Amino acid sequence: MTAAIDTRPDTAPRGFRRKARAYVALTKPRVMELLLVTTAPTMFLAQGGVPNLWLVLATLIGGALSAGSASAFNCYIDRDIDRIMKRTQGRPLVTGEVTDREALVFSYVVGVASIVWLALTVNLLSAALSLGAILFYVVVYTLWLKRRTPQNIVWGGIAGCMPVLIGWAAVTNDLSWPPVILFMVIFLWTPPHYWPLSMKYRDDYAAADVPMLAVVRGRSLVGLQVILYAWATVACSLLLVPVAGMGALYTVVAAASGAWFIWESHRLYSRAIQQVAEVRPMRVFHSSITYLTLLFLAVGVDPLLPF
Repeated sequence: MTAAIDTRPDTAPRGFRRKARAYVALTKPRVMELLLVTTAPTMFLAQGGVPNLWLVLATLIGGALSAGSASAFNCYIDRDIDRIMKRTQGRPLVTGEVTDREALVFSYVVGVASIVWLALTVNLLSAALSLGAILFYVVVYTLWLKRRTPQNIVWGGIAGCMPVLIGWAAVTNDLSWPPVILFMVIFLWTPPHYWPLSMKYRDDYAAADVPMLAVVRGRSLVGLQVILYAWATVACSLLLVPVAGMGALYTVVAAASGAWFIWESHRLYSRAIQQVAEVRPMRVFHSSITYLTLLFLAVGVDPLLPF
């Protein structure tokens, strides 16, 4: 008697891949990429040249785990409002691809792994800074500020500034003025980066009762705040020239890309005060990402040049 052949498709690998993608989605990879873009260039600046590449890799792995843990905790805590906002209804905890318990366990495991990894492969200072970043993002921003004040993203953005301190500490095992300036650049950059996004998704945040600035204030005021923070960001970036002895490349890139960022901010404000139906806030959002990428690329390349 011939045995029957099972022609059903093997769904196990497919199910595993889908589950793995859901866990990766919890870490918000696009946010993680932006954080890591600031880490490696800072390490080149701290070294004054090319740092140990294994150290760079180890720091980036630890930073990715740290950022992923913070984001996963954020997804777990905000799962109620993620179900309300259209922008976030595809997240794994909303779709049910990951259970609440699985997400919470994953958040803790990845967080602990990031601290242990950095402590063993980099140094204790970097591990401590990573722990501080996770705690600040989860406790101060997500649990305390986000649903209570329109200044949430201003102070909550401190967690996103920590990668430059971690990168510098990984190389030097201490902190000094150059990483503090870079910390302040990202701190000042975060509001004009995020507030345009909140303008686009204003109805989402209003429905979820999250008091983003665009929800509690008019477009004109938000546009003005974006301009002020953009100017402050660029001014702070230029402080790195005398403090860290940056060369011509960084100076030109910081000034030119900064001028473009400020120009886009003024365009947003101009359209807001003219009561134009489409103020196109995402132009500023995308230009802010390009600005920060170019700035930190220059931070990393400038120390390699003889001038």
